[in-house]
Amino acid sequence: MISGHAKESIERIFIRVAKSRLTRRPDDVCEIVPASERGARSLPDANVVVLTISGLVFRLLLILHFEEDERTREYFASEASERPFLEDFLEICNLCCGGVNQELLQYFPDLGMSTPYVLSARCVPYLEVLKPGLLQTYSVTINDGVALGATLCMCAHAPIDFVAEAGVVEDTSGELELF
Repeated sequence: MISGHAKESIERIFIRVAKSRLTRRPDDVCEIVPASERGARSLPDANVVVLTISGLVFRLLLILHFEEDERTREYFASEASERPFLEDFLEICNLCCGGVNQELLQYFPDLGMSTPYVLSARCVPYLEVLKPGLLQTYSVTINDGVALGATLCMCAHAPIDFVAEAGVVEDTSGELELF
């Protein structure tokens, strides 16, 4: 039900947004490769942040895998904030999902986003039960040291076919979106 063009577009949107929203500084390097590729890092003790974008014809789960190790905490902890690591990280994950949502709004009106929540990564294999039309996991590495994972899981309720433009992500950090 999800065309090859649509799958490629969703993956391209995610990768473009993740490279701009998961990095903290403009000169940071973010590499994203399919988890099945050689050299991809695995996160055996990870937790996941689950975010959902839902529309009339689909539900897209954006799942970000993380381990709360020293490198990850240091990278994502806001220097000006005294909030716990998880609060800062959830906000960054939410910004990433919001960027994907904004791009998808060009093709699908009336999308909604969920509040992020944290689960054990042991739940990820059960995504198959949803019978997704798209299920892809990625290895994300920032500055050769911070390791994350990402899973895209899309379930379609009707045929989906679109081709996303290959533009750059607009920086809309700080904008307030009203529903």
